[in-house]
Amino acid sequence: MTSLEAARELLSEFPVADGHNDLPWALRAQVRYDLDARDIAADQSAHLHTDIPRLRAGGVGAQYWSVYVRTDSPDPVAATLEQIDCVRQLLARHPGDLRPALTAADMEAARGEGRIASLMGAEGGHSIANSLGTLRGLYGLGVRYMTLTHNDNVDWADSATDEPKAGGLTTFGREVVREMNRLGMLVDLSHVAATTMRDALGASSAPVIFSHSSARAVCDHPRNVPDDVLERLPANGGMAMVTFVPKFVLQAAVDWTAAADENMRAHGFHPLDTTAEAMKVHRAFEERRPRPVATVATVADHLDHMREAAGIDHVGIGGDYDGTAFTPDGLADVSGYPNLLAELLDRGWSKADLAKLTWKNAVRVLDAAQDVARGLQATRPPSNATIESLDG
Repeated sequence: MTSLEAARELLSEFPVADGHNDLPWALRAQVRYDLDARDIAADQSAHLHTDIPRLRAGGVGAQYWSVYVRTDSPDPVAATLEQIDCVRQLLARHPGDLRPALTAADMEAARGEGRIASLMGAEGGHSIANSLGTLRGLYGLGVRYMTLTHNDNVDWADSATDEPKAGGLTTFGREVVREMNRLGMLVDLSHVAATTMRDALGASSAPVIFSHSSARAVCDHPRNVPDDVLERLPANGGMAMVTFVPKFVLQAAVDWTAAADENMRAHGFHPLDTTAEAMKVHRAFEERRPRPVATVATVADHLDHMREAAGIDHVGIGGDYDGTAFTPDGLADVSGYPNLLAELLDRGWSKADLAKLTWKNAVRVLDAAQDVARGLQATRPPSNATIESLDG
């Protein structure tokens, strides 16, 4: 049996629970949620990284769908609700393949049924507009993690890619973390500054996650996780889910991306814009200056390091498909996960290790967070604190 065959066999039992996929945003940006125009029951490889046939080919058994909205959205709460509605429409259209999931038990039930457990994660604290009541509302609608920031600071937390303002988390930021713990909503530390990571680990009584981040020691990008933070995950119980985005995993791509982003801005586009017009600008730049190419091995290098720093019980996968313009060779779309597992098998990872990487760790972390929440709800009422009352 080849390594690829062995990888596919393992995924049939322990499929990938992926931490982050931006399909809802791609559907919003490309067709304004016209799900007939992007019917994911059929091959959408001309437009998207994600569709049901390729999820099946990739051995995906659970997916956190990101309900991301841009930080400059004029009404981020309303836009987040529209993203949640998009996921709900997808679930209603494809009940034979996608199963709504709110708990670890739901994830296991979906695995038993051969369906893809579908969870939601809000990407950025701007989605709650400084309101703990809104946070609870998102949880009530099914959101099971919130990334504390996106690329820009929020009033109560510093982002990895903005100028420091809060020095990590403010007092209100710590209250947000505590309320997430009480709800059972996972605290996601992708995108946040290292100071915010450390503050959140200090404030959280439940496991945290990094839904789509890689190792800073391997690629020195502020979006990645420093070793001292990875080393704290065993005591916390959380996990870091490696991302595939070339500009976060390949050092040579960091400088190239900075130049490509500046080129996008010069042409009037946001660097994260993936519309057809924006991609024409990207492709023209790439023709002039070929981009460094990440590979499956590049991603595996991060996982080797993350396993060493945090331990096998604290690593996972968060590809960030449909949230990036470029992907590594061998990981072009959601069908590529078997290639990564085959590479890890060739590097000596055991099947037991891979089962934790793909499935078991993600299920355990969500279950543990919800167990903490049951205890907190018995002793702590909902917080009605405001940012004005705590931060002045």
